[in-house]
Amino acid sequence: MAFQRGPWFHVGGYQGSKLSALRVVRHSRPPRFSFVPKCSIASQVSTPASKLRQLLKSDEFLLMPCCYDALSAKLIQKNGFKLSFMSGFGVAAHHGLPDTGLLSYGEIVSQLRVITEAVSIPIIADGDTGYGNAINVKRTVKGFANAGAAGIMLEDQLQPKRCGHTKGKSVVSREEAELRIQAAVDAREEMGRDIVIMARTDAIYSHSLEEAIARMKLFRKRGADILFMEAPCSVEQMKAFCQQVEGPKMANMVEQGTTPILPPKELAAMGYKIAAYPLTLLSASMKAMEDALVALLSGDAQKVQPLLYDFSLVCDMVGFNQYYEDEKKYTSSSP
Repeated sequence: MAFQRGPWFHVGGYQGSKLSALRVVRHSRPPRFSFVPKCSIASQVSTPASKLRQLLKSDEFLLMPCCYDALSAKLIQKNGFKLSFMSGFGVAAHHGLPDTGLLSYGEIVSQLRVITEAVSIPIIADGDTGYGNAINVKRTVKGFANAGAAGIMLEDQLQPKRCGHTKGKSVVSREEAELRIQAAVDAREEMGRDIVIMARTDAIYSHSLEEAIARMKLFRKRGADILFMEAPCSVEQMKAFCQQVEGPKMANMVEQGTTPILPPKELAAMGYKIAAYPLTLLSASMKAMEDALVALLSGDAQKVQPLLYDFSLVCDMVGFNQYYEDEKKYTSSSP
């Protein structure tokens, strides 16, 4: 079939590897959608995981305040931090609950999606135990990636899990713990989308330092990208972990928790790559709210004023100014 010469043509009716029911339609001008959007060029797209991997490759020691909602994440980004961690403890507290495995997979993914849509910095999300067996772990990894997480943390506790700095923790067998990490790695390969995997062990509490380090080494061999030994009790234990385990490592700086609180420079010299601060913002916000409530209860409104964020800054932080700009841009001038 010969094509006529003419200004613009497009071909319809393509099916399989052959042209069937070929239609040639003549246009007097170019087709309306004849361009290729820039966002469709994969090489130009920076993913959450790629941003996180670039940070891990850098020489910079990473300070990682933890968020629990969109507002806390936006404050972290506003103040210049390059990444954050969605804390399971914080999200549970946001719901008025203890961090004892009471929140469901769906509740966590929903909160994660709200947070990742609010900021552009990479977010590592607390995946707890993966919400079940190794098959559940695979679904959790895929769900977190689809919700915009740059990374996921998975741990070796028994269900229901507990906060790493509280009593009553138990861990699964070494073999089952390995399979959780393997399932996470397999899920990443299956979905064809990158997500950084952080492997955590709580075995130092229920077993020993030696068992915890052995698990960390095995998790690394299985493909974990970041290693996290929870709740070491001394600087000596922290040093042993850093000296014996290869790969990027995270220190968990829980104020008034089990692990010694060390300056970033000392943690970096020891061999850590990341310092997480899971309770800092949550605890600070609770204290600030209580101080404001006490001031209100006193009956003296003037006592409240020094405790308040400027109202214009509140409006800007939650997006009013951006909304007003968009409103001007997209509002028609015609009646």
